[in-house]
Amino acid sequence: MKIRKGDNIKIMVGKDKGKTGKVLTAFPHKGKVVIEGLNLYKKHVRPKTREEKGQIVSVPRAINVSNVMLVCSTCTKPVRVGMRVEGEMKTRYCKKCGTIIK
Repeated sequence: MKIRKGDNIKIMVGKDKGKTGKVLTAFPHKGKVVIEGLNLYKKHVRPKTREEKGQIVSVPRAINVSNVMLVCSTCTKPVRVGMRVEGEMKTRYCKKCGTIIK
């Protein structure tokens, strides 16, 4: 999986199509990512004590990696990502402009 925590990505499919956000967590084995403030769902929370009230909270859910694209920092467009081996390090690069991503 070529998307990591902290990357800026754009959602290409679904109810939040066209919106951009930052990756909060990535699940490489599941092939999913959680994006800050996007793909929100309502969750009912029970009161923990007698004085509290129950409430409905919006929680971000994981979205499949195939439905998002990384946004390049230099060309500011959603791009495909390639991998290069430079010495002993693997680096990601933008397939549109060729710059190295982080």
